[in-house]
Amino acid sequence: MGPSKWLSILDKFIKNMSIVNKKRQCLDYKNKLILAPMVRVGTLPMRLLALEMGADIVYTEELVDLKLIKSIRRSNPALQTTDFVDPSDGTIIFRTCSLEKSRVVLQLGTSDAARALAVGKLVQHDIAGIDINMGCPKEFSIKGGMGAALMAVPDKAAHILSSLCSDLDIPVTCKIRILPDVEDTIKLVQKLAATGIAAIGVHARTRDERPQHRPHPDVLRALADAVDIPIIANGGSRDMHAYEDLHKFQRLCGADSVMVARAAQQNVSIFRPEGLLPIDDVICKYLRLSVDYDNAPHNTKYCVQSILKELQETPRGKRFLQCQTLQQICEIWHLGDYCRMRQQQHKLHGNIGRSDVVPPSEDDEEAASKRRKIESNNEDSSANEAYDEGVISRNMAFLRSTYPNDNSLPKTLLYVHAGRLDKEAPSYETQQCNKLFRSICTFDGQRYSSSFWEKNKKQAEQGAALVALLTLGQLQEETLRDNGSLVS
Repeated sequence: MGPSKWLSILDKFIKNMSIVNKKRQCLDYKNKLILAPMVRVGTLPMRLLALEMGADIVYTEELVDLKLIKSIRRSNPALQTTDFVDPSDGTIIFRTCSLEKSRVVLQLGTSDAARALAVGKLVQHDIAGIDINMGCPKEFSIKGGMGAALMAVPDKAAHILSSLCSDLDIPVTCKIRILPDVEDTIKLVQKLAATGIAAIGVHARTRDERPQHRPHPDVLRALADAVDIPIIANGGSRDMHAYEDLHKFQRLCGADSVMVARAAQQNVSIFRPEGLLPIDDVICKYLRLSVDYDNAPHNTKYCVQSILKELQETPRGKRFLQCQTLQQICEIWHLGDYCRMRQQQHKLHGNIGRSDVVPPSEDDEEAASKRRKIESNNEDSSANEAYDEGVISRNMAFLRSTYPNDNSLPKTLLYVHAGRLDKEAPSYETQQCNKLFRSICTFDGQRYSSSFWEKNKKQAEQGAALVALLTLGQLQEETLRDNGSLVS
């Protein structure tokens, strides 16, 4: 081999090393307290609260590559966030902001190097690092060749990581579980470390072990001795009751950093050096952030449930379980006025709220390929063109928990009202576009509809019936505003 060939190889090696060093300098994984990736928990409000409490790095929940590839990146000046949105129904797949940009790691569920790289290039300017999930033992991940399934195909796992390390400007990590055999685990970690990744998160249990099983810190000590990159210890939540316990588990594992999941899910102030906060204080802080960043009500509810645990059985807990909106949840913790004020501010600043979620325009190539359908007894071809003509519309949401039984449902009430007046029963026609539905209720010659696009036909019909009942004076506007059904 000639001198020029050697110089070329040396130059490539130096360039690769400079890339690796640059990435490691961007986000240092040594001596860090880290919020672990947790499905439905690691959304923006919880990540920001973890940072406020003392976490150094926060991981997102696992996000699947196919969803992110189809998403649209959108700046949201009203919330000062960057949103990755599902164009078919307006769902927020990933929301982030400048407060976490230098410390947030997106965990990706993938089984394909090309898709993973496409996602990495899409999001890399909005995050500090990307992590490949190679440890999740759930059936959904395994069947898709993701999560722990990648541990069974080390060459494929290494190829995904090396592809990302070569072409992204942010550090790449992965999170795995240990194998039943220590030596096999060491060989796997060494193979993955050789791809150029910045760190490896290791859950100290095997694929088949669950939280009730004791972790294996001795295996993590062996891994830390076997590679030069940081090992992040995970799986010690059952023994984490205070801030000091995080560092105790880190030392027990001989790891560079520690990653906390369930202990943080139950009380994120576990990251707080001054000690745990009362759960009501934690919930109030979390709810304020959920309102500030317009977090989805169902996601907010799930996270609060994780904090309350057995307290869900108390009278207050049972009242909380009936909630379906942020407003309803906030009322229980005396934040109702704050929620109303902030939501009004969001609206004034142009935040795209629920009433603004509509299917893509007909000019959109994907939308154009999907025809609108009218589900009604009237198959007249002109129905679609005249769909909105003469319709009384309000921003009305149907919240099932507001109605204690079927007899109190809006459609039932309207049907009974029609009978009392000896009028013809109301009829409904439902418009579907992509994954969204909107209904029109026709009663006594007038048509009524909610401006909200709903995710199923039944909810859309109930919303239309609510608008009719309000217009006809059968329900009070104040009542509907108080229970969160009517949105300004």
